[in-house]
Amino acid sequence: MTTAFDPVLLGGRRLANRIVMAPMTRSRAHGPGLTPTAATTEYYRQRAGAGLIVTEGIQPSPVGQGYPDTPGLHTAEQVAAWREVTDAVHEAGGTIFAQLMHAGRIGHPSLLPDGLTPVGPSPVAARGQIYTHTGPRDFVTPAELTGDQVRATIADFAAAARNAVEAGFDGVELHGANGYLIHQFLAPGTNLRTDAWGGGDEARTRFAVEAARAVAQEIGADRTALRISPGNPFNDIDEPDPEPVYTALAEAVEPLGLAYLHVVESGPAQRELVLTLRKLFSGTLVLNPATEGPTGPESLTLVEDGVADLVAFGALFLANPDLPRRLRAGGPFNTPDPATFFGGDHRGYTDYPALPAEEGAAAQG
Repeated sequence: MTTAFDPVLLGGRRLANRIVMAPMTRSRAHGPGLTPTAATTEYYRQRAGAGLIVTEGIQPSPVGQGYPDTPGLHTAEQVAAWREVTDAVHEAGGTIFAQLMHAGRIGHPSLLPDGLTPVGPSPVAARGQIYTHTGPRDFVTPAELTGDQVRATIADFAAAARNAVEAGFDGVELHGANGYLIHQFLAPGTNLRTDAWGGGDEARTRFAVEAARAVAQEIGADRTALRISPGNPFNDIDEPDPEPVYTALAEAVEPLGLAYLHVVESGPAQRELVLTLRKLFSGTLVLNPATEGPTGPESLTLVEDGVADLVAFGALFLANPDLPRRLRAGGPFNTPDPATFFGGDHRGYTDYPALPAEEGAAAQG
């Protein structure tokens, strides 16, 4: 029986286990030009025991930034800083993908340089507020991307993917979930277009497919992945009937030969759709399952049951740098501190303790 602790091949790379560190925004790119710092390097190095690390969301262009102090991959300075991170992870025996996240309409002009404003598939503002350096601000109506700007944005993803490989990443994950730009193109409430990039279920998948295709052509399909969250209402997304668009998306990306498809369940009712997507997508499936609290040891059986090939852990990995060892041992687990999730210094970032060496060795045995 295959378990989450067994190795697996992913795009030709051997992963030590099937436990994934999920992408988690930390808003600590305090280095020059929104670059990761020495603390970022240590944070990811500590968690290199994951079979696969997927980084926090990294904006592929200046206008793609959605939150304060999030890192980019669109300047030479950023590439050099990320190289420190990837070198440290590789020296510790880990594998790391960069998550490329264009926030789209989720953001605020005060977070962007040179008078830029958030963009989206259609001029539909999200309800709610965004945190900025000056406090909460209402979301603004995004500028609708023109056809040429859509194509330029896809090119930005490809360029950032090339930068990621130059920075030493093993691959990239396109963030098509949680209400950000790719998800905004997929959802009927945020994509009101009637051109080739909207107007129906299949047309709304086009941006995601073309972005994945462009990145795969730039760095190879075996280094390219896509994250989706069907039916997830986060960031004011409304998908009353997600199955048609996501089955069309799975069928469209299937021929590309992507490294993996990463599915975020928005609730228990989505499991049937996850199983459908698993049948349509023959590649590796990573699942971030719907749970009442942080994803925990009970989710390891998803690999044993064949529901997923790898399982992604978020907050529990944030608080437990040696999570695979703890999962094998059945705990104990550090408790995540939500007060330190976003922004700040080393507290709640690199100071969560690992198991004592002898205890870890016993857990491995």
